[in-house]
This record gives sequence, structure tokens and C-alpha cells, in this order.
Amino acid sequence: MKKIAVVIQRYGLEVNGGSELSCRLIAEKLSQFYDVEIITTKAIDYVTWENYYEHDIESINNITVRRFKTDFPRDNKIFNKINEGIFTIKNRNVYDELEWMKAQGPASFDLIEYIQNNHGQYHKIIFFTYLYFTTFFGLPQAAEKAILIPTAHDEPYIYFSMFKPLFHLPQSIVFLTEEEKQFVHKTFNNQYINNVVAGVGVDVPEKEINIQAFKDKFKVNEDFILYVGRIDESKGCKELFDYYLKYKKIEPNAPKLILIGKSVIDIPKDPDIIPLGFVSDEEKFAAMKIAKILVMPSKFESLSMVVLESLYYETPVLVNGQCDVLVGHCDRGNAGLYYTDYNEFEYCLNVMLKNDDLRGKMGAGGKEYVIKYFDWEVIVGKFITCIER
Repeated sequence: MKKIAVVIQRYGLEVNGGSELSCRLIAEKLSQFYDVEIITTKAIDYVTWENYYEHDIESINNITVRRFKTDFPRDNKIFNKINEGIFTIKNRNVYDELEWMKAQGPASFDLIEYIQNNHGQYHKIIFFTYLYFTTFFGLPQAAEKAILIPTAHDEPYIYFSMFKPLFHLPQSIVFLTEEEKQFVHKTFNNQYINNVVAGVGVDVPEKEINIQAFKDKFKVNEDFILYVGRIDESKGCKELFDYYLKYKKIEPNAPKLILIGKSVIDIPKDPDIIPLGFVSDEEKFAAMKIAKILVMPSKFESLSMVVLESLYYETPVLVNGQCDVLVGHCDRGNAGLYYTDYNEFEYCLNVMLKNDDLRGKMGAGGKEYVIKYFDWEVIVGKFITCIER
């Protein structure tokens, strides 16, 4: 059985993040065909990158996970200063950008050295996400056998000059969506590199979801719209709160807004904004199944597993129209609407909430779209083709 490695900035059952979850799902599917090892750090928290896991090697769902210490935690005072200042430097050069990368992390020189010294034992090495230290410094050590899953989207960092060579190095690139492929090719002019749009399959429980248990546990007895993910300004949550509170003044009978996920910003103290924190997968799916709408306010998404899961449960979505990937899901699946300002947010919310038939048709279209384009058998086949190339 051929041996492959997957490099990711953090990894674990308790790690909460879209790219990290996608990585774990893909690794577990590929482990049926290959001897898969994960190369990652000992960090669990993307804000600090502090070492959390004790063991250098462990097994998670029968996959070997090699963990390497981070050399220093992120000093957020320093990082925030660098992060804010990097875009104001008049004659910014690659050295300024490298200082930003070092401050952002997770810096693990042992991990990079391991790839440098041991890449020969792997048939291929898959690098997840272009943005982090682990991919930026790790991929050049094994470019001739590297497969990059960039999870790229139109954000300020991707235009840093230091990333230009990175997107020309791997043997193959796997994109999650057609929009991501078009954006990367337009930005880096690297169409000549072997590439495929594979996406990530949607894993949902085969057993019946216990909706009543969710309602009883969280005392949910009224209509609600749902947000699932990291509660962060970079995810558009602050704008979502502002829009929702404004909407509630106009529509006093507006459904409640339920939030699932870790909060890194203050949540408004309002009786109709209800944060549930972390919940189990079954509880998350129960919430998706009974929500009127799932809202995704982020401008920067390369796939959004949350949106796909919601569509599988026939709950339509309202998304940020400035994110081409999310707009693509809505358009191809006839599965939701999108907004670019408050007036459009209000209009779309009213149209969806006040038209049960429309919501039903969007939900049905969304499920058909997910089943057609995000089936694991098709996706794994595309990965195998890349690995065997």
C-alpha cells in the first residue's frame, strides 16, 4: 500500500475549523486506499498556536498523526500590529511579508525539517491551505511530489508577492469549487499545472436525527434562523448582528437568531440572539433541519461545509453576495439568495421567511445539488487520479 502524507496546521477530532474538518474527512476516506499519515503541529487553538497535544505520535480513526511543537505561541499584540501595518507599508517587500508569516504562525521548524528529511518515504504529500507556515515553508521541501489544496479565496493576503511562487510549485492542485479554480488561475496564471475540482463530500448521519432532544435540551420552541461556525468579525458576524437587530426593529416578530460555534467577539445582549456554543454533530444537524434559513455572512469562503450540510437537510441559505463561492452554491442549486448590503438582506429575508413554498423548492434544489456534486465516491476518485499521476 502506497504511503502518503497530509500536512495541515492543526488536526484532531476536537479541532473546530472548516479546512481542518475537510482535511480530516479527506484523509479518512483516502486511508481506505493508502497508508495515510498526518503531519501537523501540537496546537489546537488558531488564535495562539500554543502547544496543546502531548504526544508526538498518536492514532486518530486508525490514521497515524505526527505532531510537532510550535516554536513560540502567537503574540497577538505583536501580530495585530504587524497585520494592520502590513497593508500600509509603502514599498512592502517579501521580507516584510515573511515577518507577517512568522508572526501569524504556526511556526514549527521541526515540522519543516521533518518534511525536508523524510519526504522520500512518501509517494505524495498533500498540503492543506496556502495561507499558513506549514504549507508555505513545507511545500517547497517536496514540490516534485506535492499536491496543494489551497482553499483560496479573494482576500488581501493572497496578493502578497511571497505567495506567487508557491502556486507554481506543486505537481497538482485540487480545488474545492469551480469559482476557486477560476480565481486562482486569474490571480497566478498557473493553468499549466495539473488540476482538478474535487470538493469535499458531505458526511451526515444515516440514522434519524432526534429533533425533539435538541428542542428539549436548548429550550427551542420558536422559529429561528441559524448561523454555524466561528463567531468572528472576519466571518461577517458583527455585520450579521447589526443587520439582524436592525431587521428586528422593522419586523418585531422576526425569528430568533441561533448561533452555534466558538465566539471570539462579543455577542450582543439581546433575548432573540441565542448562542449555544459548541454542540454535538447530531445537535448541529438537528438545528439545521428545523431552521427556517441558514445564514452565512462571510465574504471569504473556499467551500463552506456548513452551507452544504444545511442544503442536504433541505434548509435554504442566505449568503453574502460578495463571496463568489457561496453565490455559486445558491445559483447552481437554486438553493438560496444572497445580499450585498442591508436593504438586500432585509428584502431577501422577507421573501424567504414569508414564502413557505419558495423555501421548500429551494431546500429540495439544494439537496439535489449536494447529492449530485458532493458525492464521496466521485470526489475520492478524483483524488486517487491526482495521487497516481
